[in-house]
Amino acid sequence: MTSETIALVTGANKGLGMETSRRLAQQGMIVLLGVRDLEKGAQAVDALPDLDVTPVELDVTREDHISAAKDYIENRFGRLDVLVNNAGMIHPEEPLFANSAETVSPVALKETFGVNFFGQVALTQALLPLIKKSTAGRIVNVSSILGSLTLHSDKNSDATGVKPLAYDASKTALNQFTVHLAAALADTSVKVNSAHPGWVKTDLGGHLAPMDVTDGAKTAIHLTTLGPDAPSGKFFHFDEEIPW
Repeated sequence: MTSETIALVTGANKGLGMETSRRLAQQGMIVLLGVRDLEKGAQAVDALPDLDVTPVELDVTREDHISAAKDYIENRFGRLDVLVNNAGMIHPEEPLFANSAETVSPVALKETFGVNFFGQVALTQALLPLIKKSTAGRIVNVSSILGSLTLHSDKNSDATGVKPLAYDASKTALNQFTVHLAAALADTSVKVNSAHPGWVKTDLGGHLAPMDVTDGAKTAIHLTTLGPDAPSGKFFHFDEEIPW
């Protein structure tokens, strides 16, 4: 058992996940790096020298990985203070700058939702008993402005021309999970919020993205450190609330 802050970040071996892990560890947290491949997890540890980070095998689409991660956290720490649901994908079948509503396959929909929604829900539900043991549990669902129905319905929005259906719909569903879970936990000290990191230079965002991961991680970091009077069940970019 430890009195330090324990954080788990999924998809933590690269990109936004690694940068979020770096920033949390620099704040003195013990950070568990959720990774599908432990070899890549070890490489991530090497890339984060002198920080308290540990790789945990965690493919969010696998029940055995989720169960093993829960047991590890419970046996070693007894609780979890911060969960950043960062793992995500866009299916190779879907071009980012296109509307795939007429062409996206059931396979692409199922695989995208498996990672971006079903896996996030399953992991969060499994870890909730440990998060509830925290004096200030924080859950951050890394979403996207592309999950905003309000902005997709606005022809003047920057988001309106970016319509890969499987990806966008999975983020909309994740946002709904944020709203519902926050309502379910309203009488607890746990806060649940969605984060839009921005268009970031990652494997998903591509090299044309205007933001670096150092800026892209700022929203999630902000939401992990909210005070007791801060909102829950909201959607943020940096510290600005954005529409569902």
